[in-house]
Amino acid sequence: MISVGYCQMMARYNAWQNEQVKAAAERLTEAELRADRGAFFNSIMGTLNHLLWGDLLWMSRFDGGEGPSVGPEGHTTLAPTLAVWSAERFRTDGRIRLWADRLHEIDLTGDMSWVSTSDNQDVTFPMAQVVAGFFNHQTHHRGQVHAMLTAAGQDPGNTDLTFMPEEPTWR
Repeated sequence: MISVGYCQMMARYNAWQNEQVKAAAERLTEAELRADRGAFFNSIMGTLNHLLWGDLLWMSRFDGGEGPSVGPEGHTTLAPTLAVWSAERFRTDGRIRLWADRLHEIDLTGDMSWVSTSDNQDVTFPMAQVVAGFFNHQTHHRGQVHAMLTAAGQDPGNTDLTFMPEEPTWR
C-alpha cells in the first residue's frame, strides 16, 4: 500500500507546507488568527493546534516518544500563541522526518493497536492504513487552514506536491 519512500516524501511535504502556513499566519494579527471563520475547529489557531495535537499523538504511537501535553479536550488550545505553535511545529516536523528516515519496509506491515483517546476503546488497524491516515489528516486540516488564510488575504503558497523544492529521494 505505502512504502518507506512515500513516508519520507510526505514527511518532507508536511514540513514544507507547515513552513509556508507559518509564514502566512505570521502576517496576521492575533485577532485574525483567533477569529471564528466557520471552520470545524473555528479559527486558524484552533485548526493549527488540532493538527499539531494530532501529529504529537500519532508520533507517540509510532515512535514511543512524548504525546501532546494536553488531552483531547485541549486539542484546539495546545499552543497559546503562534510563536509557541511555531516552535513546537518545527520540533514535531523534525521528529516526523527522523521517524520516516529511520523506517524500514517491515515497519509498515502488520497491524497497530492502541487505545483511542476519543472513545476510550481498543482499536486495531493495518499499520499502512494508519500511516497513510496520519499523512492524510495533515493534508486535510492544512487545506482548511490554507482556505482560511486565503480568505484572510494571505497567500500560503503552492501546495502541489510536484513543486516541493527538495529533490525527491523516493524514485
